[in-house]
Amino acid sequence: MENWGGEYMKVGILFGSRSDVDKMKAAARCLEEFDIPWEAHVLSAHRVPDELERRLQEMQDSGVKVFICGAGLAAHLPGVVASKTTLPVIGVPLSAKLNGMDALYSIVQMPKPIPVACVGIDNAFNAGMLAVQMLALGNADLSRRLDEWRENMREDFIADNGKGVEL
Repeated sequence: MENWGGEYMKVGILFGSRSDVDKMKAAARCLEEFDIPWEAHVLSAHRVPDELERRLQEMQDSGVKVFICGAGLAAHLPGVVASKTTLPVIGVPLSAKLNGMDALYSIVQMPKPIPVACVGIDNAFNAGMLAVQMLALGNADLSRRLDEWRENMREDFIADNGKGVEL
C-alpha cells in the first residue's frame, strides 16, 4: 500500500456482477496513474448483504478511504454502501436496461441525509478521478501530482488540437 506522507489510503471498487468488470476497469486505471492502491470486489446489496457488510468493514480497516460503486438496474449498491459507512461513496450508473438512465436516477436520488456522489453513465474513469481529488484534499503530495497531471492533460490537448482542424 502506498504511503502518502505517512498516511495510508486506498480506494475500494465494488460492483454487483462480474459482467461489469470491463466497465469498472477504468476506475482502477485512473487510480493507478496516481499510484493509489485499490481493491475490487463483486458484491451484491441484494444477494449477499451480510457479506457486503463484512467486506466493507474489512476494507475500511485496511485503509480504504473512498468507495467507488458501479451499479445497474435498480442500482442499490452505492446507497447501501453509503448507509453502512461515513466515508465518501461515488456511484457509477452502469448501462444495462434503459441505457443506464434507471441506474442514474436510482443513484442521484438518494434520500437525505445519506449522500452518494454520482458520475456519468459508464464513466468509471471519472469516478476514479473524483476519488483522487477527494484524497488529494488532505495530502499535499497527491495534490501536487494531480496539478501536474492536469497541466500535462492541458498541454497534450493543446498539442493535439492547437493547430486547427481540417473539415
